[in-house]
Amino acid sequence: MSDVILPPTDLAPGTHRDLIETGLRTLEAEAEGIAALAAAMRDGLREPFTAACTTIRAARGRVVVSGMGKSGHVGRKIAATLASTGTPALFVHPAEAGHGDLGMITPDDVVIALSWSGETAELRALIDYSRRFRIPLVAVTSDGASTLGKAADVCLALPPAREACPHNLAPTTSSLMQLALGDALAIALLESRGFTPLDFRNLHPGGKLGAALKFARDLMHTGEAMPLCRLGSRMGTAVLEMSTKGFGCVGVVDADGRLVGIVTDGDLRRHMRPDLMEMPVDEVMTRWPIVAKPDQLASEALQVLNASKITAVFVTETAMPVGIVHLHDLLRIGVA
Repeated sequence: MSDVILPPTDLAPGTHRDLIETGLRTLEAEAEGIAALAAAMRDGLREPFTAACTTIRAARGRVVVSGMGKSGHVGRKIAATLASTGTPALFVHPAEAGHGDLGMITPDDVVIALSWSGETAELRALIDYSRRFRIPLVAVTSDGASTLGKAADVCLALPPAREACPHNLAPTTSSLMQLALGDALAIALLESRGFTPLDFRNLHPGGKLGAALKFARDLMHTGEAMPLCRLGSRMGTAVLEMSTKGFGCVGVVDADGRLVGIVTDGDLRRHMRPDLMEMPVDEVMTRWPIVAKPDQLASEALQVLNASKITAVFVTETAMPVGIVHLHDLLRIGVA
């Protein structure tokens, strides 16, 4: 007997259509919130946003993000995004702040406090602490005249928006707007710092993202592992080298060691004839093959393989082969 659990089929007629309509209505409501936020960024939020970025850039310490409830969940993500894009950050729970975690915050830090209403009671201790020790405070709220908005050095006042919830109660549109504004801050700071893919790699060594940011030199097979033969060699020698090394190809080098051609499985099929093994590689090889560079990212090497519909690429420096990368190498680390 099958263990597969089938979805319920006793929904009333029209229910499936209603579910889709509700989903679409939710997305449309949230899209309207993002559109309102973008409009505000071009107008009333322009100066506060610039001030927030400038304040964070000037800080010698970290960005401390805090918020309660859904704002807290959004705050954790904002802190993580900032930290991963070159702006050191951490999240401090506002309720825990009043019970000792204020010690995590130093005068060199900047605080970003999120509260849609601006009246979140749990933020009181953190607000007072930032004011007492003159720690810059950036508020993200919908009410600039709220307790949080008035206390902040910089107030990012979000435009009014209706929640996707039909009762206008569950934080949905508002949470998305907070998150989007946090992303905007993180990316503005990233670009202003000149944060590069290499910097990104240093902070993302794990997972598929870290794998994609490895270099060809980190993956390539070098030395005796490279399948190579000289110009003028017989195809029998080239095929033996190809079979022994197992890359499905053999590079052809001239007298100075420069890579001038490549013989692949496809070349063998195209030139198949009784005397193939006696032919010189010069007559079979593909001249001036596609190559990669040692400092090329693994993700770029994958693009080269896919675009050229090949499974291996030689890595060269000043035309000299220094390694070879196979599609299997990219699969092994999780790039492909």
